[in-house]
Amino acid sequence: MRHLLTPIVALLGVTLLGTTQGYAQTADRKTAISLSGSAYQYKGNYGSHFWDLGRANGGPGLGISRYLTSGLDLGLHLGYVELKGSQPQSAANSFSTNLATANLGLKFKLNNGNIIKEDAVIQPYLMLAPGLTYMSREGTVRGNNVEGNAMLFDIFGAAGINFQITEGIGLFIQTGQHVPLGANIDGEPNRDDDSFDDRYLQHTAGLTFALGKPKDTDADGVPDRKDKCPNTPSGVAVDPNGCPLDGDADGVPDYQDKCPTEKGVAALEGCPDRDNDGVRDGDDACPDTPGTVALKGCPDADSDGVSDPNDKCPGTPAGTQVDANGCPLVLDQDGDGIPDNVDKCPGTAAGARVDSTGCPMVIDPKIQGLEVPIRFKTNSTVIERSSYPALNKMVKALNDNPDYSLRITGHADSRGTDEYNQGLSERRAESVKRYFTGKGLDASRILTEGRGEAEPAAPNTSAAGMSRNRRVEFKFDFVPTPAPLP
Repeated sequence: MRHLLTPIVALLGVTLLGTTQGYAQTADRKTAISLSGSAYQYKGNYGSHFWDLGRANGGPGLGISRYLTSGLDLGLHLGYVELKGSQPQSAANSFSTNLATANLGLKFKLNNGNIIKEDAVIQPYLMLAPGLTYMSREGTVRGNNVEGNAMLFDIFGAAGINFQITEGIGLFIQTGQHVPLGANIDGEPNRDDDSFDDRYLQHTAGLTFALGKPKDTDADGVPDRKDKCPNTPSGVAVDPNGCPLDGDADGVPDYQDKCPTEKGVAALEGCPDRDNDGVRDGDDACPDTPGTVALKGCPDADSDGVSDPNDKCPGTPAGTQVDANGCPLVLDQDGDGIPDNVDKCPGTAAGARVDSTGCPMVIDPKIQGLEVPIRFKTNSTVIERSSYPALNKMVKALNDNPDYSLRITGHADSRGTDEYNQGLSERRAESVKRYFTGKGLDASRILTEGRGEAEPAAPNTSAAGMSRNRRVEFKFDFVPTPAPLP
């Protein structure tokens, strides 16, 4: 033992400076240190102790390794053991040999991403590690002392499995064989020319600790190598891929989402907009009817600057100055929508259709014949394709007659509450209006209203009757064009 003090101290010094074997390092933590214990089994002139744990000798081990690639590590492995044995036929022939080993080798990892995932829990490997063995022997052979020291070239090969406990800690087991070339571990002088006479097995178990921390530029807890969103702002909660959490899956991260529990649109900071008018539902006074931003999401069919819900004079001619209620500031005593100062037919009967001069007009009877209702499926606002030909004829009539307008009235059957059916009828009318405006017609020429279930076309006592009541009706009218106010 006295002969080993100097080399052991030297080997331990190298270890503490960072040059031993590791099993848990990755591309994020490339250097690892391991601590282990081993059972050693001698084979030589006095027989074989291989696989006989009752005749094994124990010893400690240290290691540091460096990650090279996903399939390869480089490491230095240090070990110490005192092997003891005797000749079975004669207890007088015995030995006690101290061995200190330093092996530099390559570990070939099967968890290289091709055979097994690199971050798998079970990580098998093979290792080839040539090195040096310092041997100090004490013993007796046939009454003669056989003390001796030697520095030998050692061939070491092993196979093992690492069990990944955490990202930085691994538990490994391995078995390998040392062949120190020309070694005479037992001191027996009668040897053949085979330089592989004396060798030993090493069965090892230990822990490996990866050093350092993975690079994490945005400090979100996900290493850059795995981070799909590497520039996340500090303090933002992220998912396992390093991307900001998006609880409602609307494409707007929670930290930027003004409505994090409701699926919305990016243009409105993640808030919903049911009617797609550009006003978030929380700020929309008419969330189910497309409107304008200036009127908090409410429509203004006559474009007089007063929202339809507040307009007491809907259909005011374009350009007419109105009060806060949407009514013309200029008097219209006959109520035909034409201010008295430009009305050429004052006193027109109430409800009469008038032209831009205030005189009665009549819709072409052929065009009135196009006022055929279209129907919808239960609880639906989707226009059936079979209705397109009738709608297209109305589109053509409006294009051919720029003075015509069209009133669209939505209806519903009796199923559901009055409030719901009222809303459904309005949405059906708006759905048809969007069809007309989609064909290029001016929205101000298309008026909509909903009558809910209040005006059935047939009794709601049968499926056929309810089908007739799920409808939208049309009424052609005129668009008054009053002269500019003086």
